[in-house]
Amino acid sequence: MGNVTQLSYFTLTAYFDSGLFKYLIFMIIMVLYVFIVCANMLLIVVICMNRSLHEPMYLLICSLFVNGLFGSSSLLPSLLVQMLSDIHTISTSLCLLQIFCLYVYGGVEYLNLAIMSYDRYLAICCPLQYNTRMTSNKIAMLISLTWIIILFLCVIMILLSSSLQLCGNIINKVYCDNYSITKLACSDTTVNGIYGLIITALSVFAPLILIVFSYIKILKVCSTGSKKTRQKAMSTCTPHLASLLNFSFGACFEVIQSRFNMNNVPIILRIILSLYWLTCQPLLNPLLYGLNLTKIRIICKNMIFTTM
Repeated sequence: MGNVTQLSYFTLTAYFDSGLFKYLIFMIIMVLYVFIVCANMLLIVVICMNRSLHEPMYLLICSLFVNGLFGSSSLLPSLLVQMLSDIHTISTSLCLLQIFCLYVYGGVEYLNLAIMSYDRYLAICCPLQYNTRMTSNKIAMLISLTWIIILFLCVIMILLSSSLQLCGNIINKVYCDNYSITKLACSDTTVNGIYGLIITALSVFAPLILIVFSYIKILKVCSTGSKKTRQKAMSTCTPHLASLLNFSFGACFEVIQSRFNMNNVPIILRIILSLYWLTCQPLLNPLLYGLNLTKIRIICKNMIFTTM
């Protein structure tokens, strides 16, 4: 029995020896990752370089792209290496770093989507006050606070996890997660459990409450508003709702895999579920906002054709 800092590695057991088939899976994941990097980087550059896009809505969308790039780049390269490896081990420090990045990615995404829902509420329900209540400076401050708060919460979580005494080093997943580390503990995990509830409340339930509140207000306005108001609400809220549902779907997969015994589920399906959490949101957001928003789409076309 030893401290987690004294363990040199963990073993990830959710991989399987599929012969040549693993190279096909590797190529598919690699193509998806390259697309994620290129699409998100292109749209980040477009928004940052064009002053006409320095508006609250586009700054929030840019934050989504940055977070998607952060989440996928912090975990997918390691996962690709593991797929080609014969021995699926990961160093303790890299395991803790994966956990940190995973929770930062999830927390920032939910808070960002919550701010976006409030932005849509103000735009639809209080259009005359929107320009004074939701400025670019306020959005930049809210985005900065989101990252600072989540980073701070996740640092404390990692410090608590790294102080646990562990009885083993086997993690039945394709990457590390905090609950798997906690399950290996021989020491008391009460503090970790309480803090886990706190961080979940702050980074998941609080944003969801704000999102539900915003959409209740939007639905009330749409039910009594004109056809033009309903059309505006549909066009601005549909991408946000699709992004929220997609991310929540992936988050549910992640929670189910962590909390319940998945030994009876085929390993390939467990890998796909893990990849859904890491790839579908960074893939979907550029398609939802890059192709759906006319202003961004026109600027992207101009940039691409100018450089050709």
